[in-house]
Amino acid sequence: MLPHPKGEAASIANAFAECAFAISKVDSADLDDYARELLNRLNALIDPVGLRDPADRGMYTIKAEKLSIEQRRELSSTVDELASWFDLKSRTS
Repeated sequence: MLPHPKGEAASIANAFAECAFAISKVDSADLDDYARELLNRLNALIDPVGLRDPADRGMYTIKAEKLSIEQRRELSSTVDELASWFDLKSRTS
């Protein structure tokens, strides 16, 4: 993720939106156990359940601001691993 003019949380929030869109197009039945686990991990990192957005800034922004450094690392590695899995699958199918 490149630096966003509105900061790191905005970059992460944009990534959340892109990932959520991509996830909505995936049928988990088409995944193996490894990819399914990655998808579940990504969903858990994106999920804003329990958060509130009284200023209407966007739930993904609120969630992004609350991620710890470790969660940010996990998000990055999970997205990379999942992208690699899909890339490999697309070349071997």
